[in-house]
Amino acid sequence: QVQLVESGGGLVQAGGSLRLSCASSGFTFSSYCMGWFRQAPGNERELVAAISWSGGSTRYADSVKGRFTISRDNAKNTMYLEMLSLKPEDAAVYYCNARRNNYLDNRPGPYWGQGTQVTVSS
Repeated sequence: QVQLVESGGGLVQAGGSLRLSCASSGFTFSSYCMGWFRQAPGNERELVAAISWSGGSTRYADSVKGRFTISRDNAKNTMYLEMLSLKPEDAAVYYCNARRNNYLDNRPGPYWGQGTQVTVSS
């Protein structure tokens, strides 16, 4: 069955960095677009970054542009999110997501990971 497993979350001071990973199995990873969503308490889940199946196209929420970088390694069936210059408002549970077509509509696909907590202290 489809599995998406996030890792790399944790507690970091403001200005610090983290690298999230999403290991995938049970589907043809290289045929799917992938995205990172996040959800803070009281907020809706929002798309943070997305990447095309080939990795050749990426897009970011305005709030993270220039600080976050999404990437993927199709040989390892793994997606990454490099997060630099973290701010307290970046604190949330981060989820990886997979869908066949692109994320231009900002909507998630059917496959979710369990999430990884990112906490940013000020």
